Amino acid sequence: MLMMKERRPAIRTLRGWAINVLQEAGAIHECEEHGWAKDRADPHAHERAIELARQDPPAGVSAGEAVAEVRDVLDSIGDTCPECPPDQA
Repeated sequence: MLMMKERRPAIRTLRGWAINVLQEAGAIHECEEHGWAKDRADPHAHERAIELARQDPPAGVSAGEAVAEVRDVLDSIGDTCPECPPDQA
């Protein structure tokens, strides 16, 4: 039987690809109410995302550039939703 590797969905930008990798690794999730990305603050998930980026960068992008983009995106995401009241975040 022929086994096929599951392909990631086509992403138009490197930033979009990095967000997808972070979600896949469990490093970020969306605010249920507003849809903003939130950092899970899980160092193991952060490392998984970086390793995924290093092992499987998008076509035409070096592993170093992919890792740098994942880190940049992760640094730009907070652990609270900007639209949620402080007591709900």
